[in-house]
Amino acid sequence: MAKLSTSETPFSLIYGSNSLIPVEVGEPTLRYSQENEESNNEALLLKLDLLKEHMDMSYVRMVAQKQRIEGFYNHMVNLRYFKVGDLVLRKATQSTREVNAGKLGPMWEGPYRIRKGSYELENQDGVKLPSNCNVTHLKRHYR
Repeated sequence: MAKLSTSETPFSLIYGSNSLIPVEVGEPTLRYSQENEESNNEALLLKLDLLKEHMDMSYVRMVAQKQRIEGFYNHMVNLRYFKVGDLVLRKATQSTREVNAGKLGPMWEGPYRIRKGSYELENQDGVKLPSNCNVTHLKRHYR
């Protein structure tokens, strides 16, 4: 099967030609019967001359597909910019939740104040949270 990213089969990317299935070799088909050694050699020399361009076009298609996938996943991203002193909530993880909170427990902890940079937090009393706590998921706290 041809890959969507390169529009080529893995066999043709490695060997530079399409593969024949065993049925086509045993039973003469139009594709197999019209080939002869001279035309095959000419076609292989032509493909060899165009190999670099063929590889470049496959690379361009692959990069374009990656950009489409990146755009699909990034179109719903909401960037949040925090300043020092902003109040934020931290996502409660399995290790930071209360012992018997269960699945109906709070999903966010806080509020915490941003101390310095976006990953140093302190509680309302001014005590700095340890730097090993998970603060990758923050959201703005509104009063």
